[in-house]
Amino acid sequence: MSLTLRVLAPDQSVFDGSADEVILPSTSGLLGILPGHISMVTAIDTGVLRVRNDGNWNSIALMGGFAEVESNEVTVLVNAAELGGEIDISSAEKAFEEAQSMLLQLDSNENSTEKIKAKENLNRARARLQATK
Repeated sequence: MSLTLRVLAPDQSVFDGSADEVILPSTSGLLGILPGHISMVTAIDTGVLRVRNDGNWNSIALMGGFAEVESNEVTVLVNAAELGGEIDISSAEKAFEEAQSMLLQLDSNENSTEKIKAKENLNRARARLQATK
């Protein structure tokens, strides 16, 4: 028995296939889904979705959204997503370093919209980098 996984972004279907196990980056922590899981809906955080199929793990960088699990079907609706195998490692590393640098340049006591955007950019860059591994 396996799961059917669909990862959908507004502009594309990122993944549509079977999976033996799915690990989701929910807003309350990592969430493992196996066949027979109870029905549920959860918010997805910016992070990495891991998919196990035939003993191999693949990664997908997710940029926030929602997931629904029902009858061995996992549907993930996100703002944006990228398959880990399609992300250029050197550009992901460079983007992560630039995002870290930008956040460090801001005043640590400041809670401005600039700082919030810088943290979001860092989280996105981190997710893309982690998905390459």
